[in-house]
Parts: sequence; C-alpha cells; structure tokens
Amino acid sequence: MALGGPTPTIGATVDTTIPGTAGAIPIRIYTPPQPISSPGPGLIYLHGGGLVAGSIDTHDRIARSLATAGECHLVSVGYRLAPEHPFPAALDDAQAAVTHVSRHAADFGIDGARLGLCGDSAGGTLAAVVCQRAARAGGPRLALQLLLCPILDHDPVTTGERDFSHGDPVDRATLDHDLEHYLPPGADRSHPDVSPLAAADLSGLPPTVIHTAECDPLCDDGRRYADRARAAGGVVLYRCHPGMIHLFYGLAGVIPYARRAVEQIGADVRAALAPGAAPHATI
Repeated sequence: MALGGPTPTIGATVDTTIPGTAGAIPIRIYTPPQPISSPGPGLIYLHGGGLVAGSIDTHDRIARSLATAGECHLVSVGYRLAPEHPFPAALDDAQAAVTHVSRHAADFGIDGARLGLCGDSAGGTLAAVVCQRAARAGGPRLALQLLLCPILDHDPVTTGERDFSHGDPVDRATLDHDLEHYLPPGADRSHPDVSPLAAADLSGLPPTVIHTAECDPLCDDGRRYADRARAAGGVVLYRCHPGMIHLFYGLAGVIPYARRAVEQIGADVRAALAPGAAPHATI
C-alpha cells in the first residue's frame, strides 16, 4: 500500500535497472521540478518497510518529496526483501547500488562530489551500515548520510528498554516479526551489519543529518547514533520532531506538520550538498 498524502510534483521519473551481485537491481530516477545544474546534487534513497516489505512504488511519494524539497536528482533503490531474500541480500543490493551510482554519477546527472545516501526506517539501517563500510574501506566517498527515523539497534539487551506506550505504528511485535524473517536462524542481532549502533568505531562517516520523531520508540536510536558519531569527530546535525510518530514525513495526508518537516529535511539536504558545504554540527 502506498503512503498517503498528495503526490508531490516532480520533473520526471525513469525506471531502469543497475547491476548487482545477484542480478539486476530495479531503480527509479527522479529529476526535481526546479531547474538544477547537470551534473548536480544527488541522493540515493533506501526505502523503509522492515526489510520485508515496501518498494519503489509504496515509497514513491517520499522519494518525490525528497527530490523536490532537496532540489536534487534522486535514485530510489528496489533492493531485495526477506523472507525470499534474507540477510545479507538487502545490504548487498544497497552497497552495490551506492558503488555503481558513485562510479557512474555523471550518467545519472549527478556530481559525484555532491552525492548523498538517505535511508528511512529500515532503509536507515542499510544506509548506516553502507556508510560505515565505506568509511572503513576508504570509499565510495559520500557528501551526506541522511537518516529518517532510522532503525539502528536490534540488540535485545539494549532495545528491551524501548517505550512502546505512545501508540506509535511501530510496535515490538512488528519489529521482532520483521527481524525473524530477515535474519537466518542463530544470527547475531548485535552484529554491526544488523545493528549499526553497535559498531565499535563511528569515525570517518560522511556529514550526517538525522531526523527522529519524539513519540517513535526508535527515537533514541537516532539520538545515540548522533552523539556517538559526533564524539568520533563527525559533523552531525540532529533534529527530533516534537509530538511526531514513526514515518510521519510520509503521512502528509493526515499529518499537516509533515509538509513542514519535509521542507526542513529538504533544506538540510540542500545545505549538505551545496558545493563545498557541510551541515552544521549544532543541535
């Protein structure tokens, strides 16, 4: 089911594929309605859905909103989903997409020096892991890591303290169900490729922007990640939206504030992907 709200105006979309380690990966390329330079700023987008659901189509409105508000080219990635394709299939596709788009940025109208990676919810899990791997490997170099209500910790020890009492659409049963289908039996939930917050070293990450929602039980994941990345010497901008729930930015049809939040997210993207710019490190 597609997320609700008005369909944002977009310049153009193109559906195509890029090569992956296990075959072709579907992508949708968005051009914003505003005239921008070519090559210009670009964003790779990894949708949410618990790594078991969601698609380019269900998250089309979010992708359109990000391209429009961020005034950038956007590449939405249709990575493989569990249980048909369990871990690490989604992660492999995400990393392959980032590597390919980075190497062939000009083919997408993107300036390779102004390319960012965005993940929302479980897509934020993938984005954070890919950025950590890139930091350790010395590339691909990214100008921005944008995480929207990210899921960053599946460790049963630390996540047991989450507060699910606010009535947020994300509950413990859903998170456990998704993870049981995503991970093979006996897999370590605290491994950094599953719980990127558990990584021992967060140095070398690209400039990072994190948006969380106050009433989202996952909110603390984003705050802790911001704190640790900043302590490791990273440039980090953290915003927590008061009174909001998980995935609120995709629910503009029922949450009017979502439009204001998307404009703020877009402003952060524009600042981060401006030539020679980086987000401010002030909360």
